[in-house]
Amino acid sequence: MLNSSANDSLVTENIGLVHSCANRFKGRGVEYEDLFQAGCVGLIKAAAGFDPEKGFKFSTYAVPAILGEIRRIFRDGGTVKIGRAAKEKARQLLSIKEELAAITGKEPTITEIAKKADIEIAEAAALVSACLPVISLTAEEDDSQTDIPVASPDEKLSERLDLRKALSSLEDNEQRIIELRYFKGLTQTVTAEKLGLSQVQVSRKEKAILGKLRKMLA
Repeated sequence: MLNSSANDSLVTENIGLVHSCANRFKGRGVEYEDLFQAGCVGLIKAAAGFDPEKGFKFSTYAVPAILGEIRRIFRDGGTVKIGRAAKEKARQLLSIKEELAAITGKEPTITEIAKKADIEIAEAAALVSACLPVISLTAEEDDSQTDIPVASPDEKLSERLDLRKALSSLEDNEQRIIELRYFKGLTQTVTAEKLGLSQVQVSRKEKAILGKLRKMLA
């Protein structure tokens, strides 16, 4: 299993999977915000249970979990339901969230909230997500529109350039591993065969490379 920091990175880096899955169910009688919210729960559950040493891509592991949470909405009657006891527990988590934010001065992660509350990450994610108010992307109140902040094209371009620069600074053998694993989508087992290494060696090297990239991009 991955550590808390790696879990958070997986969720952040793969939020696009949730949008892709949620879009499949648009126009079926459920608000997109509800679809996306349920999908996020699935993504967080997938990140919590993912084991990279098994040789699968995270997206392969995560998509079924995301789709499963979205389909549950339709089985449950088109809405995310939460009982009274769960609502009370969720309120406690929101209080913990505010407490952590006040102490650290930044928005706490689901992992940090779950650790503070001494519960599983997936349970914390489900409770917090289910109790968040649904905000329409075009909601209007007092003739004013609610704007949802999104990354600008310039920001995305800058991130791509930073990533390209970081990748170019890697050693040739490190670049080869990243190329096979993330650009060609090969499993660790197949990558190991191509490089004449063991799957365990590829797994260890990949972890070290990703750690190096995270430090360069931080």
